[in-house]
Amino acid sequence: MDYKRIVVKVSGERFAGDQHEKVFDVHAIEDIAGEIKALVDMGIQVGVVIGGGNIVRGKEAAAAGIIAAQAHQMGMLAIVINALALQSVLEGQGVQTRVMSALTIDTVAEPYIRRRAMRHMEKGRVVLFAAGIGNPFFSSDTAGALRAIEIGAEIYVKATKVDGIYTADPVKDPNAKHLADISYKDVLVDDLKVMDGAAISLCRENHMPLMVCKVGDVVKALKGEAKCTIVHE
Repeated sequence: MDYKRIVVKVSGERFAGDQHEKVFDVHAIEDIAGEIKALVDMGIQVGVVIGGGNIVRGKEAAAAGIIAAQAHQMGMLAIVINALALQSVLEGQGVQTRVMSALTIDTVAEPYIRRRAMRHMEKGRVVLFAAGIGNPFFSSDTAGALRAIEIGAEIYVKATKVDGIYTADPVKDPNAKHLADISYKDVLVDDLKVMDGAAISLCRENHMPLMVCKVGDVVKALKGEAKCTIVHE
């Protein structure tokens, strides 16, 4: 547990918990906040990138007939909503936070400025990076990779519903094998669906280690006490 600064990616779907008919499940958000608080209490500087899939996905909105660029902008705004929800719960748990948006929404969030984000983290505040990178056609996974690289994080953590990367979808294939360690090249060559290719390429080109673990196991995985996958050069 030698990390001083990390970026954690949490999918928007986790904000709905197991209640898929709901947009938000406050108990699920409290669990996410509790895990982030545990990292802060250990002295780690934390940035969080959030998805917006519990509200709207840009690709799905585009497939439904919305102009593609605007559909992705809708997805970015959904991320801002999730960031505000997580901010509220975190601050209710005593964690200082700042929401920094790649879109200009001055009345609800600060604009994303790299040096300001780093300063917030140095002061012990959790920075919630909202609105992706501010441009359409880029996923929140790519936004997380970019922010991790920009602010000098030591590792990019993707917290998801499975405990790492498998040779196939473990839900569909009972023979899928868990991979504790894999290179970025192999993720791309084998087309393993851990995150989009742009995010993987960014991490690879900038030597950013990636850890994939289960939501709720981030602290244990960083300590080496829970199953996860480390992706590196």
